Amino acid sequence: MKLNSSHAKAKIMTKGFSRHKAKIVIGLLAICASCLGLAAQRVSFAESLVIESLTMGEILQRLVVQSTLELDREWVESEAVTPSASPSPQTQTFAQTPTQVVGGGTKLSLNGRIVPLAWKQWQVGGVIRTGISDVGVQQLFGLELLSTRNWTRQPIQWFSNPLSTPLVLVAHHRDAYRYLDITEFAQQVGWQFQAQGDTLALTSIPARLDSIRQETQLWGFRIVLDLDRPTPWQVSRSPGEGAIILNAIANPTLVEQFTPPPVVEDEEDEEVEGDEEVEGDEEDNQVLDNQPTIQVETNQTQTTIGISIPEGLQLHVFSLPNPNRLVIELRPNAMVEKDILWAPGIWWRQRTVTLGDHQFPLVWLEVDPKNPQVKLSPMWSHPTTQVGTAPLIKTAQLWKAAAAINGGFFNRNNQLPLGAIRRDGYWYSGPILNRGAIAWTDQHQFKFGRFSLQETLITANGERFPSLFLNSGYVQAGISRYTPAWGVTYTPLTDNEVIWVVQNNQITAQLPGGVAGEESFVIPVNGYLLTHRGHDPNAIAKSLTLGTTVQIEQKTLPVEFNDYPHILGAGPLLLQNRQIVLDAKAENFSNAFAQQSAIRSAIGITANGTLIIAAMHNRVGGRGPNLTETAQLMQQLGAVDALNLDGGSSTGLYLGGHLLDRSPHTAARVHNGLGLFRPYK
Repeated sequence: MKLNSSHAKAKIMTKGFSRHKAKIVIGLLAICASCLGLAAQRVSFAESLVIESLTMGEILQRLVVQSTLELDREWVESEAVTPSASPSPQTQTFAQTPTQVVGGGTKLSLNGRIVPLAWKQWQVGGVIRTGISDVGVQQLFGLELLSTRNWTRQPIQWFSNPLSTPLVLVAHHRDAYRYLDITEFAQQVGWQFQAQGDTLALTSIPARLDSIRQETQLWGFRIVLDLDRPTPWQVSRSPGEGAIILNAIANPTLVEQFTPPPVVEDEEDEEVEGDEEVEGDEEDNQVLDNQPTIQVETNQTQTTIGISIPEGLQLHVFSLPNPNRLVIELRPNAMVEKDILWAPGIWWRQRTVTLGDHQFPLVWLEVDPKNPQVKLSPMWSHPTTQVGTAPLIKTAQLWKAAAAINGGFFNRNNQLPLGAIRRDGYWYSGPILNRGAIAWTDQHQFKFGRFSLQETLITANGERFPSLFLNSGYVQAGISRYTPAWGVTYTPLTDNEVIWVVQNNQITAQLPGGVAGEESFVIPVNGYLLTHRGHDPNAIAKSLTLGTTVQIEQKTLPVEFNDYPHILGAGPLLLQNRQIVLDAKAENFSNAFAQQSAIRSAIGITANGTLIIAAMHNRVGGRGPNLTETAQLMQQLGAVDALNLDGGSSTGLYLGGHLLDRSPHTAARVHNGLGLFRPYK
């Protein structure tokens, strides 16, 4: 028997109400008890800022509302979509309403200040609607994205009372972005939009910054900005300092009051040379005695609050209403927990994970590779060549990836790859040193393990010569091979290389390489280049004369890796079959690398086939995880197999146009990464 939608919904809600009768009674009793004890209870500064303007009756009313909403939210979540499920028919209809795109671009003019931001405008029933990428809304407007299990609805908090119902924006996926429809929201807060080619111009009335209040807490410091109205704001973070940029005009006395004294220069610390990812030992630091310094700069439309951040503390900024305030906290742990179903098959999660006596802030994506709307693929900074690096944001946008994480290692000096990159069966860069890798098929089969590629050059008379590396920046004496997948040309990496041109399996030229880096040699589209480095090449040259026919014999070790058309190498391997198998020495990593504590990137897979793509930053009061801790953290996230990726300043987790885990100006350029792609509309 088929029920109509309203009948079915009423039946479900009645069933849910019956289930929660006891909870409602208990909840109301708890509310009464909490209200009676509220006057005697010592509340935190942030709580008092919210409660101080409410009467006891209003507090009781709001607590009753919140209790009811909590029960309603529990019912909604019980009926909400899961990672493997589809939205309800009602949600689907709303999200899939036919639309006509009338404009779009990648830049926003925020009261005259240009910032990168994806936007779209579409027409529905004669009304032009405006959508802005969701992560961009959070990072450039200050709208906090709250947890949700429905990818078509995004609750937000922005100068709104946490005791009331959160504002909810409708989400639409188009291209590689999740756009939030802010049409009505913008009207309510007085924002005006105008499309100007690729740029969306936003104008708003600047707020007035009336005062700045400071307070020292046991856990750190709190700074409160008093505003006359809600206003867009952004946060920029870098080691030791932060900046909050508001669309506001500061009282001139604040500029005078918060001009820092002249800096007294101390003796400079000795710089330590070495790998960018190698970080020295550091004691875990708790809250220090030194006070943060505040500097205020203002112009006609915006005010910048510069803050020095004491070592061991992190910057956390949020808004509060009634009256409108922006609260800046410097605390040991600034992680805001999130569980957001960003798209079918893609969860965005972040929280602090405890490991022994330490706490680590983690941001990760959980991806269902079996979802037909998700595809994984390696990507690199310049699609036509393996030479070069770029910010992960730029690479992801170039390849039109919806999400991405940095991938394998590379040489920062010559910007060449140092590990396996295989895509659609083509080797764009071969593996090195038997290091760890992740391999997968288009049928969602995955393999984590250490592997190598063995190539042998065979002449017509049966002579065999090992070809050590394929399309690689790794240098070692012997023969290496470069195919068109490397790019149009090859430039020698060492002095006095000997180069053979092979076309249609025949030696057509032998050329001197000369001085490293000076001359480039064209790679034939119907063949490849062989280059010999190191010891005397004469013995090999006698066998590779002009006109000689040659063949390449190729196999992977273990052989099953050859069955996987997509491979991304990095290392060390962390987990296999739920066990920690970490052996940095076996993968030829240095002792310094193996022992250091640093920011990390990692990828793993759970027992049910869900991918875990994670960024791990500095522990509370100290450095990032070491490799063993990285393996243990991946276990805590549910991984049974896992691989360490390039880390340190290379670490970056990208989603919907922006980095989730760090400010983009603190992230180094990288050579390659792993991209998540969705079908385009």
